[in-house]
Amino acid sequence: MAESTTHQRPIMGWDKPELDLSNAQWQSSSRGLGDVQIAFVEGFIAMRNSGSPEKPSLIFTPAEWGAFVSGAREGEFDLT
Repeated sequence: MAESTTHQRPIMGWDKPELDLSNAQWQSSSRGLGDVQIAFVEGFIAMRNSGSPEKPSLIFTPAEWGAFVSGAREGEFDLT
């Protein structure tokens, strides 16, 4: 039987495990108005779109998460 042509290779430099997010405790912003949810799982931070929870989540190491939060606080991602 031929190998599936839809098989995707891992992204180069991807060193994060595949996490089981089925029992993750997702959190929204304190106001509950945002579309972004995060969960802390096995020492990593997962982020997803609450409007499409079936789609893949972004996975951050603690260092990556810290850099992301710092950048957000400093306005790095604000639209100009």
